[in-house]
Amino acid sequence: MNQVNQAIGKYRWTICGLLFFATTVNYLDRAVISLLKSTLSIEFTWDDGDYANIEIAFKICYAIGMFGAGRLIDKLGTKIGYALATAIWSVAAMGHALARGVTGFIVARSVLGVSEAGNFPAAIKTVAEWFPKKERAFATGIFNSGANIGAIIAPLTVPFIAKTWGWQWAFILTGAFGFIWLILWFIYYEVPQKQKRLAKEEYDFIHSDVDEKGDTELSGPKLSWEKLLTYKQTWAFAIGKFLTDPIWWFYLFWLPDFLESQYKLKGTAVALPVALVYSMSTIGSIGGGWIPLELIKKGWPVFKARKTSMLIYAFFVLPILFAQLLGDINMWLAVIIIGIAAAAHQAWSANIFTTVSDMFPKNAIASVTGIGGMIGGLGGILLSALVQKKLFVHYRAIHQIETAYYIMFATCAGSYLLAWLIIHFLVPKMKRIEV
Repeated sequence: MNQVNQAIGKYRWTICGLLFFATTVNYLDRAVISLLKSTLSIEFTWDDGDYANIEIAFKICYAIGMFGAGRLIDKLGTKIGYALATAIWSVAAMGHALARGVTGFIVARSVLGVSEAGNFPAAIKTVAEWFPKKERAFATGIFNSGANIGAIIAPLTVPFIAKTWGWQWAFILTGAFGFIWLILWFIYYEVPQKQKRLAKEEYDFIHSDVDEKGDTELSGPKLSWEKLLTYKQTWAFAIGKFLTDPIWWFYLFWLPDFLESQYKLKGTAVALPVALVYSMSTIGSIGGGWIPLELIKKGWPVFKARKTSMLIYAFFVLPILFAQLLGDINMWLAVIIIGIAAAAHQAWSANIFTTVSDMFPKNAIASVTGIGGMIGGLGGILLSALVQKKLFVHYRAIHQIETAYYIMFATCAGSYLLAWLIIHFLVPKMKRIEV
């Protein structure tokens, strides 16, 4: 029995580690520009509108990339599809160093957005291939915490690299990490059916929750986008992403600016508070997957464990309404409140991603994840174009930037409860689709 237990849990967590590494690099690369906003604004005479346009270009291309990336990864498979996406986004990240103005950064961010869109469809599909349903939220929480680690590493390194060697090297050095991951990916990754390093006992455990239809492989009828869009399950996931993805992107792109605007922190001074926010969100990501796992172990139905956990996380975002009020007393109170909200988002994210593998067969997971990611990207575009771009430019012009941030924090507070209610209405028991 001890030998069986040793076999179970050995190799699939190696794969999860690779997903964690890729997601860390993914977010490290996209976070660099937010930490160089002040430097680049001075060098290229940007205003908030220019920065918002660059951010919008990334989001538009990310959304477009999401729509195609899921289908491409379902077609190419996780090994080749994931590698292709990572190679392109790493080149694009390094290519920022060649930009010489708004147009150049828009081009670099656009290529980065299209290619980075491949990360989550590939990672979610990989989790479905390598983990039984009861472990998927936990595994997703672990790899998704890479987003936080990338966002932690960025403020601890990027300002120092830029100050020491120049802003170009911040893009070059962070982008180079993707090529290290590619080497490890080709050494260690293969689907379970072809992985010779995988013990039989672990292979059997991975497929221990096979349903009555024998959903163990990626075989079965292929589902077109048109067909997938007819399912309420697809729209539950997509609307949930539409309402909550923009909130995470708001933290990612505007948190350094908030700290500078409210507390006059610049350059390396933002490193510690930004790192604290994303350190807290790491705990949320992993804890967000652990709670439903424990509830399932206690006999709860998967859908009930998943939705109960997501409701709890939605309530944990609400205190962000008071971030600025408490921040007037002490900056660190605001940082902690934002950290709690960011942690709740990552806990939510770990579970909403897992609902796809709960409700769809494996050969459609990347496609559905891509559709939801695209809709989430559209939400981010709308928030940036219709709200942030006008909001921040207007209120900064009349020296009331704190009002703009209060409006944004109020938006953050209500988004998750609204998303949960819509998901609950569309898929009360998150039933698996019938093909």
